[in-house]
Amino acid sequence: MSKYSPFLGFLFLGGILLSGAVVSAQDSGRWTKGAPMLSERSEAAVAEVGGKIFAVGGFGDQRGVEIYDPALDRWSRGAPVPGPLHHAAAVGLNGKLYVIGGYGGWWKPVDSLYEYDPAGDRWRALAPMPTARGALAAVVIDGKIHAVGGTVGNRRNTPVHEMYDPASDTWSARAPVPTPRDHLAAAEVGGRFYLVGGRIDGSYARNLSANEVYDPATDRWRTLTPLPTARSGIAAAVLEGRIFVFGGEATAGTFDEVESFDPKTGRWSAHARMPSARHGLGAAAVAERIYTVSGGRTPGGSASRKKSRISRPATKSPWSAGRTSSSNAKFADINCTTRMGVS
Repeated sequence: MSKYSPFLGFLFLGGILLSGAVVSAQDSGRWTKGAPMLSERSEAAVAEVGGKIFAVGGFGDQRGVEIYDPALDRWSRGAPVPGPLHHAAAVGLNGKLYVIGGYGGWWKPVDSLYEYDPAGDRWRALAPMPTARGALAAVVIDGKIHAVGGTVGNRRNTPVHEMYDPASDTWSARAPVPTPRDHLAAAEVGGRFYLVGGRIDGSYARNLSANEVYDPATDRWRTLTPLPTARSGIAAAVLEGRIFVFGGEATAGTFDEVESFDPKTGRWSAHARMPSARHGLGAAAVAERIYTVSGGRTPGGSASRKKSRISRPATKSPWSAGRTSSSNAKFADINCTTRMGVS
């Protein structure tokens, strides 16, 4: 049995409407499966570009690129990334995919910045980050890429916050993150940068519930209501102005939790749990649905390729510890991506 998964899944929330209604505690969503990835992997860099989802590198295939088309429920391969990578960050901007940092080969932090053009299926190297690091987070705000946190040498955390301007191919320093951490999740809502969860110095025995927001207008950070379930190795995506956080790991096992944060109210809500607990997964929103991609079934270097969709409430538990072989067997031979969206 592989420890990686190619799972693809979809999450639908009955309480989210195109008109902009918020999700209530009762509208927890439902999960369905999608086409499995072409290879099993975890710790891939995942992002949406032009309505398609890109998964780059990761354990299982450190140079491989897979592209998911939600309209066809089909995966295809892209040109391999120039260097082997895992624990990198990825964002979409102006029709291009940007892959930032990560670890090269095994656990050496890298400073690389690669741009992928889907139209030409070509990669090119851009100005490297000033600070080499892996297990970092990145978002796009006002046409610029913000790269925050992660670990440097000896798996030590860095509070570094660096911003890349594609117009000039240059990096500049911004206010450091108040809580240095790695394996965290990031999202942009309303022109602000939200950082959620993560862990200290690469140890999932030291998980955090930190939730902080960065305002580029003032170059300042602010502390918000903490994540209810402290975890790391998570993924996040935005739907209808809410930040949804998926999965994660701790010493006792992997998480199947789904929790969302509403920046307008400062409150968290719980949603139906993922079909399979995993960490090191990716998440991306396309056409009012969130897709969760790949991930590991057990703490540490494991992976998956599954896909599923989340729906109506299941009873909320603080977290799912020590998944047994029988509960994992349901998805044992599948790698997946998950989609979450509007119904």
